[in-house]
Amino acid sequence: MNVIAAVDSNWAIGNKNRLLTSIPADMKFFREKTSGHVVVMGRKTLESFPNGLPLKNRTNIVLTGNRDYKVKDAVIVHTKDELLEELKKYDSEEIYIIGGESVYRMMLPYCDTAYITKIDHAYEADTHFPNLDELEDWKMTQVSDEQTCFDLEYVFSVYRRG
Repeated sequence: MNVIAAVDSNWAIGNKNRLLTSIPADMKFFREKTSGHVVVMGRKTLESFPNGLPLKNRTNIVLTGNRDYKVKDAVIVHTKDELLEELKKYDSEEIYIIGGESVYRMMLPYCDTAYITKIDHAYEADTHFPNLDELEDWKMTQVSDEQTCFDLEYVFSVYRRG
């Protein structure tokens, strides 16, 4: 299973249910990586999308404790066990965990590859991704050359559990 996120220099991912910044090349990378695959997210992540709609050209699986929650064109699950059972229907390589913080933390132990866009800036934030640099079983195996978007510097990195 894969996880994909953009993090700042403190591994922050969001503030007030919004991304910290929008980098067109990162959005394109996310689209290219996840298109045609399965994306797993929490309800608040789904609701942060334009019009709160599932992502096109993907199987959207949404985890929520709300048993009355319904979304057209999304698979709704209510517990970690239900989610893991649903994910058995798909090839593990095709699954991308896309947030938010609690879903990342819950599912990271099941993932073996992490696509992390690292932004060289510290934002005000209220949600964070686990710091893979501090986890012994994760190693950065690839990193792009430094990219720039306006005055922001960032790199695309790949971590593998090893």
